[in-house]
Amino acid sequence: MAATLIILALAIAAFMSNRVPLGVVALGVSLALWATGVLSLGEVTAGFGDPTVIFIASLFVVSEALESTGVTTWVSTQVISRAGEKRSTLILVVGILGAIATALISVNGAVAALVPVVVVVAIRAKLAPSQMLIPLAFAAHAGSLLALTGTPVNIIVSEQAAGAGARPFGFFEFALVGIPLLVGTLLILVFFGRFLLPTRPFRTPMGDLRAHAETLREQYDLDGGSRLIGAKKGISEVVVAPRSELIGTYAYPGMVTGSGSLVILAIQRGGENITEEHTVLMAGDTLLLTGTWSDLTHEVATPGMLVVDEPDMLRRGVPLGIGAKRAMFTLLAMIILLATGIVPPAIAGLAAAMTLVVTGVVTPPRAYRSISWTTIVLIGGMIPLSTAVVQTGTADLLATGLLGIVGDGSPHLALLAICALTMVLGQLISNTATVLIVAPIALVVAGDLGVSVLPFMMALTVAGAAAFLTPVATPANTMVLEPGGYRFGDYWKLGLPLLLFFLAVAVFYVPVIWPF
Repeated sequence: MAATLIILALAIAAFMSNRVPLGVVALGVSLALWATGVLSLGEVTAGFGDPTVIFIASLFVVSEALESTGVTTWVSTQVISRAGEKRSTLILVVGILGAIATALISVNGAVAALVPVVVVVAIRAKLAPSQMLIPLAFAAHAGSLLALTGTPVNIIVSEQAAGAGARPFGFFEFALVGIPLLVGTLLILVFFGRFLLPTRPFRTPMGDLRAHAETLREQYDLDGGSRLIGAKKGISEVVVAPRSELIGTYAYPGMVTGSGSLVILAIQRGGENITEEHTVLMAGDTLLLTGTWSDLTHEVATPGMLVVDEPDMLRRGVPLGIGAKRAMFTLLAMIILLATGIVPPAIAGLAAAMTLVVTGVVTPPRAYRSISWTTIVLIGGMIPLSTAVVQTGTADLLATGLLGIVGDGSPHLALLAICALTMVLGQLISNTATVLIVAPIALVVAGDLGVSVLPFMMALTVAGAAAFLTPVATPANTMVLEPGGYRFGDYWKLGLPLLLFFLAVAVFYVPVIWPF
């Protein structure tokens, strides 16, 4: 127990310092738990085979398919066209979208699918993604209480209540508390997010391709009759590199490249067009090439050419490009599997990822590259700490001590102690593990006080969803870490008022709907 507490404290200090890579901290935690004999080798490495980790990894592949085929661009265009570019309106639209998706496919699935959409929406609205990605994750947490399928925690507390002699919660009964929580969360995000979230520099991806195409037409003085960028064909600017084998070769506008797959639309030297029939290429010459997206991606990777804009990045800006229908159908099938519970989430995610690769929507190398390995290592490395906290009795020690202070006080005071304990543990270990630890204690407390277990179980769900203070509190928080350019200490500033709001709802509102 002492070793676990020390490792936990050191991990928190390392996370907050921002000086040690998150993956190194997570792996260090696992190694320390093994070296001190707290966990066996199998228990230390079990996190990387955990179904949650596998599910999240597969969702990155699904997200890559949606982004690379232009589905996310299309969705972001629809959002912008309806919501405009005003920050408050976009926060509301993104928050509601994330909450509804969460109710259907869980927090992790919704956030993984919507992160690329929100990044594109933010950039097109001239906002830093760091202003919108934490709101997406936090709104998704609130949305997890809209239906029974929103999070495994809902199922756990429903089963615990039924096992204690009460009744299980209905599928949409959670919405009685979920809707007020979502409304309050969105208001806090809209009015306080601007001041409590950082505005971090970001790399601007290709936004409006039509504007980009028009810029190239003007720069290269091209005929306006032909379409430069479409679902099947695109363009790419390349610069002849120093010591390139292309130096000294002949080229001219309209010429087909040696492979026969690309056409040279224009050549410039020093910013001026070259129209001669036989131009000897020199280092620094710029060529504008056109062809199919796959040919462009393959050809511009040839040594000796410096690519201005990667074709693969340009292609992502084409709404509903090649493979979009297959990607959307696969996503729909995965959502149906998740919503119905026919198969475990990890199986649904793996099946979706495999389908996307087999049908050619995503190539195997791109599937591997799409996975955020920092996220995977972080979650897989921290799961053993959750196991250690439970197995060594550390969680029981903390719970017993806190409840010993409360004694035989009022139900509201006992509920406050239960929720406070859940929220503290929920910032350090998974909310699922936290609820599994605290639920039996809450049932005992309710029995000792002679009151209904329903308010305790529902309040436990609300407190478990209030994992706002750290990026390691939930996988959803971790998923937005890299895309938003966040640091460990960015979460608590906006997370603290939200946590206090959730605490107030759990202690004062829940007993009104589910009386003691």
